[in-house]
Amino acid sequence: MDVLLDLLNSRPLVNGEERDALGDPAEGRRWAREHGGDGSAAELALLREARDVLRDVVRGKRSPAALGPLLEGVHQIPEVTSQGLRWTVATPPHARPAVEAVLAWADIEHSMPGRLRPCANDTCRLFLLDRSRANRARWCSMAVCGNREKARRHYERTR
Repeated sequence: MDVLLDLLNSRPLVNGEERDALGDPAEGRRWAREHGGDGSAAELALLREARDVLRDVVRGKRSPAALGPLLEGVHQIPEVTSQGLRWTVATPPHARPAVEAVLAWADIEHSMPGRLRPCANDTCRLFLLDRSRANRARWCSMAVCGNREKARRHYERTR
């Protein structure tokens, strides 16, 4: 799940300026290696594509079917172990981080439907996974986005 949120949040706005952790080749290689990849050009291109498609799917701008091309050539292989049945994902090496992000999205959609969403702050591009009991989290960070939004609403009410 960490790779999914990290991927979705790899293009934030910082002081009104977009920062793309996968845009710069050196920074992208570092990001990919921190998430189990090798940082190759093909891997970074696939990660950028996966990020853009996943962001659109989570926002409801695209159908989950748009994720299909990212899973081409991916297979699950059953393996019987002393602990029971285990499924191993077989994928081309450069596609592993992107495939893991898509599979994490599918797992969240299955186990925690509606909990992965964009931050409610219109000027923020980050996403959050709501783990609260009431499923009412709205901001990626209460200290940053939540506080700004509450201050803005207070200002509008008192104006």
